[in-house]
Amino acid sequence: MIRKEIKLALVYRDMWQSAGKYVPRVDQLTKVAPAIVEIGCFSRVETNGGGFEQVNLLFGENPNKSVRQWTQAFNDAGIQTQMLERGLNGIRMSPVPKDVRKLMFHVKKRQGTDIARSFDGLNNPQNLALSFQYAKEGGMIAQGALSLTFSPLHTVEYYIELADKFIELGAEEICIKDMAGVGRPVSIGKIIHGIRKRHPEILIQYHGHSTPGFSVASSLEAARNGANIVDVGMEPLSYGTGHADLLTIHAMLKDAGFAMPDINMEAYMETRRLTQEFIDDFLGYYINQRNRSMNPLLIGPGLPGGMMGSLMADLEKNLASLNKWLTKREKPTITQDQLLLKLFNEVEYIWPKLGYPPLVTPFSQYVKNTALMNVIQMEKDRERWSMLDENTWGMILGKSGQLLGEIAPEIKKIADQQGRKWFTGDPQELFPDQLDSFKTKMSEKGWETGEDDEDLMEYAMHPAQYEAYKSGKAKEDFLKDLESRKSKKNQVPTSTAAPASPIVQHERPKEIDIEVNGEVFNVKISYPNGKVVDHKKIKDKPKMEEPPIPTPENGRYDYISAPLEGKFYLTKEASEQPIKIGDKVKEGDTVAYIEAMKVINAITADKSGTVVEILKTHGSDIEEDDHIIKLS
Repeated sequence: MIRKEIKLALVYRDMWQSAGKYVPRVDQLTKVAPAIVEIGCFSRVETNGGGFEQVNLLFGENPNKSVRQWTQAFNDAGIQTQMLERGLNGIRMSPVPKDVRKLMFHVKKRQGTDIARSFDGLNNPQNLALSFQYAKEGGMIAQGALSLTFSPLHTVEYYIELADKFIELGAEEICIKDMAGVGRPVSIGKIIHGIRKRHPEILIQYHGHSTPGFSVASSLEAARNGANIVDVGMEPLSYGTGHADLLTIHAMLKDAGFAMPDINMEAYMETRRLTQEFIDDFLGYYINQRNRSMNPLLIGPGLPGGMMGSLMADLEKNLASLNKWLTKREKPTITQDQLLLKLFNEVEYIWPKLGYPPLVTPFSQYVKNTALMNVIQMEKDRERWSMLDENTWGMILGKSGQLLGEIAPEIKKIADQQGRKWFTGDPQELFPDQLDSFKTKMSEKGWETGEDDEDLMEYAMHPAQYEAYKSGKAKEDFLKDLESRKSKKNQVPTSTAAPASPIVQHERPKEIDIEVNGEVFNVKISYPNGKVVDHKKIKDKPKMEEPPIPTPENGRYDYISAPLEGKFYLTKEASEQPIKIGDKVKEGDTVAYIEAMKVINAITADKSGTVVEILKTHGSDIEEDDHIIKLS
């Protein structure tokens, strides 16, 4: 009897991103690649995509060079490489223009990536049609991923029919993407069986995270019902918020009668040793140890493994801020576990009200952020939904595509009160082509567009991060942060109190312009003694009449305060007009923004008045409860 063959894929990129913030440097990736090849049982390796490009830029490395060098060993060995891409969002967290999306697939194929695993956070076929088209035009295999979640609306039949739509639009393979690991094993088997029955020749790949504990049983059900490939992780980064371990899945499937190549254990141990070496080098400083544990509490809220690293970091910061607020008011503080449980319960409560978006990037972040803000606001005796960020509003209003469920009436009411407009068209229409403008910018800066226009793609995909990389600021900031983490690890804690929010060290100015009696002088500054070493008169400037500052009738001023800590912005886009002194604001008006937890939060006025003074500068870091606008 011929045993059925099943193949394994190592999701080396996702192993890192499900554990922490960063992936290894290119020198580390090229060091481990030959050992992965020698293990001998992988038909595919996930090499890039998702947040790979962005995190490379963050520590000052060109991700294009990394992908080319990292994929080379697998290309030479005949092992297929695959990447993860987010449909409308490409390889970032926000929507991408069509021309940038198209160039991305062309570039990634030239860099050595064979398969594009494309998913849409809302499972919107409309958003993936271009991904399938552009992947194939670029020479890649187009794989459509079903973002799995567990709700009354996300049934077995729903997913089988969704696969039909993806295949009709051009998907050449199907992936069952169980990003939170909450798919029940039997249901996963039924989904795969249904797809296989309708599409006997289609390749089906199963990808499941381990977090709640279902993934080993799910892998077996997937294989038994017709999956061709199962994704695995390996020690020291298997299980936890990552993926079931290679050794476990290999042994289980062999026992179940499937044919697979044997594992070269010497190469396995070398890969394991090198991965640990990278953790010990610097990556371990960005891995929260809670992410190394499985957590059945996540069965309820269904939050994915890929975002748990950022979740724990957010909780730590927000817990410190919340406890500081509670202490000021002589109220009892709460522990991280208490906040975590409140958050999980709130996610379960609000998820149906937000239309049941699948809890995958970026919508898992939106739901989590909304839940966390609700919990914090309610702890402060404020209303639920009083801190809905702008990214979440975009999802609610249909700017990412249609939600499967209905938006709750109380949220619709808030949208109407704030004058927000609902969108029912093609989300891609909202984001016009931009490559020409980025090409012009690169020319003006004297930057090359790179081999196969790969640097042009990178700049258009991640503008702020690419500029920080080119200037050297990204690497400088990363090294400072790493040194700070190393120092903290070596410190002996003297208190069990919640950590205070980190103080951001701003670069001190080297020179400054000062106006004296209508004349402007350029003053150079030296440190540490503060002595002025040079100054020169720049120009005469006519003295301007200062606008009269409105005085309140009762002699008292009001203040609009920051509702949370983060980075303060007067506008969220260049076309928007900032508020200014003399403007009248009324309660409920949006007056500015705070960037926190990767999303933009609107600051709304909680009182009416005339702007007397803007107390914070655009782009500055602010603490919760800081006064930001003075009103008369």
